Amino acid sequence: MIHQHFMLVPPLSVAENVVLGDERGGPALDRRRIEDRVRELEKRFGIEVDPSARIEDIPLGLQQRVEILKVLYRGSELLIFDEPTAVLTPLEVDELFEIVRTLRDEGKTLILITHKLREVMAVTDRITVLRGGQNAGELVTRNTNPGEIARAMVGRDLKELKARATPPRTEVVLAVRGLEARSDRGSPALRGVDFEVRAGEILGVAGVGGNGQSELAQCILGLRRPSAGAIRIGDVDISKDDPKRTRARGVAYVPEDRHLEGLVLAFTVADDFILGKQDHAPFARHGVLDPVTILRNGGRLAAEYDVRPPNPRAIVANLSGGNQQKVVLGRELSERPKLIVVSQPTRGLDIAATEYVHERLLEQRGQGAAILLVSSELDEIRALSDRIAVLFEGRIVATLDAASATEERLGLLMAGHSEAA
Repeated sequence: MIHQHFMLVPPLSVAENVVLGDERGGPALDRRRIEDRVRELEKRFGIEVDPSARIEDIPLGLQQRVEILKVLYRGSELLIFDEPTAVLTPLEVDELFEIVRTLRDEGKTLILITHKLREVMAVTDRITVLRGGQNAGELVTRNTNPGEIARAMVGRDLKELKARATPPRTEVVLAVRGLEARSDRGSPALRGVDFEVRAGEILGVAGVGGNGQSELAQCILGLRRPSAGAIRIGDVDISKDDPKRTRARGVAYVPEDRHLEGLVLAFTVADDFILGKQDHAPFARHGVLDPVTILRNGGRLAAEYDVRPPNPRAIVANLSGGNQQKVVLGRELSERPKLIVVSQPTRGLDIAATEYVHERLLEQRGQGAAILLVSSELDEIRALSDRIAVLFEGRIVATLDAASATEERLGLLMAGHSEAA
């Protein structure tokens, strides 16, 4: 199975990773023989990668090719691709699908697990749609279209996002200047980042995962201390604030991992709705929680944000991913924040839940909130954003109006190609 996260050993070469775990090679592997075999596979299946290169020195797109070579080296006839494009640029996606087509033409059987309709249409022959753990449809790709697939996935027609007027040049809510920060490993993650977000505007941050997106969101929220630079909400520098103080300034956060950062899964829906607000009125008085007020608030928000079931006593761990995300949204958006930092808001969600999240974000934009949208989904970035900043290796390499941000242009920038090039 080819996963979205690759099972490779960084210190080893491409060829060594290809044979890793294959006991047929014996204790003394013949490097030249292995590299020759890898080159044969590359030539046969159109997979170009230097067998002598170290895994840690090649980009994610090439690392995925190594994963494919690994299973081909073992003679696999069935290859399962599980969300294989999650960490790839658009150009790398196109190259991957060329390889997939070659594998199919060579007689291999391939299963592609994905929620991206465009990819389904581009590379498959037949489609099985799953909804609620059951088979919701069997389609022949050349005889169907994205609308029919979406209806099978959701059980209804999807709504179209309404056209939005370009926001006026209003007040700057968030201004980031010269921001620098280090990753958990101590390496530079942000290198002099500059941008601003205005009221009633969505600024999308596009980029392949691991280019500083997580660190950027964490710095703004006070979860990571910058090593240099300023983060201003209005006229106030919040770069040294803790998360509680940042939130008190009207900043909301929808984190990229709702399980680890957004929810306490063992809590009820009502309790998760008050996280971060549990120590003050109306939810607590003199340090004692008010269960009646908490439950009433939970019921109101569960209904307002269409949490299913709309039961404030339900345990969050028992909800679907989409309903868990609605709990996060309800908590973060119900306070009418000035700034919303949203990171990978639809990761792991089905089409219906994705549609709901998008509608809520656009609703907040219409009410005047400034929104920083961090997403690895280019379709999402292009559909929601007014402007798009491309982050590569910790730097913003370009900021574009959404209308001029074609997929090809964004893909080149995400891969490190400058506008001048």
